[in-house]
Amino acid sequence: MLTLIEEFGKYAEITGFKNVKIKGVEDFLNRINKEKPANVEIQFFDAKLVATWQHLYFAVLNALTAFNNKQGISKGLAMEIMLYASAQRQIRKATELIGIKPNSSNIAVLIVGENSETVKTALSTILKCINGECDVAVLELSKEKATIIQKAFQISEAELETVMGTEGPERALINLIIERVALLATQH
Repeated sequence: MLTLIEEFGKYAEITGFKNVKIKGVEDFLNRINKEKPANVEIQFFDAKLVATWQHLYFAVLNALTAFNNKQGISKGLAMEIMLYASAQRQIRKATELIGIKPNSSNIAVLIVGENSETVKTALSTILKCINGECDVAVLELSKEKATIIQKAFQISEAELETVMGTEGPERALINLIIERVALLATQH
């Protein structure tokens, strides 16, 4: 899903891959960084901890806002996105929570660039390097995935029920994750 984020003049691609086999995460990330176009930021996430594309979209919005206001926690936009997506202030905790691991079989990818062509080129680079199938469905929420996310982000049943209203538990969980992403900006 390629989107123009007008207020920042940036393009963002949010997609996923299934049946991924990454033997060496660090080697994989280094290869992507070497081969990607300049002025493009790429971040990978374990898709089992991503509460739909909206989760990552709000993480990138918050990260861009933080950088625009010179209030970023990290030195790079890609890591700032990871911090927001994980709702963590520490890089180590963020990557341990939501980053890709050798056993991550479904991954989410977020690419941010100045124009749509460089973003598409970056996605082509990832397609060449990744051993898996492009499938945006890995971003969707299942009951099993919702349980994993609820536990990882420490969302209580009471909190979920309070937010639920008429929209149901999945929408409530997505809203709570987006709230956690936004709250990171207030924790200075």
